[in-house]
Amino acid sequence: MQLSQNPINKTLEKQLDNLFYQALADINSPEDLRTVLGDVLTEGERLAVLKRLGIALYLDKGRNYEDVKNNIKVSSATIATVAENLGNSGWQEIIKRIKAEEWASNWTDRITGGIKKIFG
Repeated sequence: MQLSQNPINKTLEKQLDNLFYQALADINSPEDLRTVLGDVLTEGERLAVLKRLGIALYLDKGRNYEDVKNNIKVSSATIATVAENLGNSGWQEIIKRIKAEEWASNWTDRITGGIKKIFG
């Protein structure tokens, strides 16, 4: 992705930034968000975000750089950049939400399995 060398007016940038995040916050379903981001992001930008998320999740689970590099197909520099920011509140929030979803899904599966064993 190449950015224009011409800077945007800082006031306009702030207004657009606020509008963008408010519009995203107002989206109510994963399907609608997928549609919007599918149109807003290029395929390369989407993959870059997904790779950074994968790096964060792997590192959070204690995987080493070599494992991350081989599985997600990224450079050590990219891993280091994500690692440097992993303690930031944004990364912590998304990891917390993903872990909560995984925990809930795991317990749902266990409970469902238990009910099936009891009631056939």
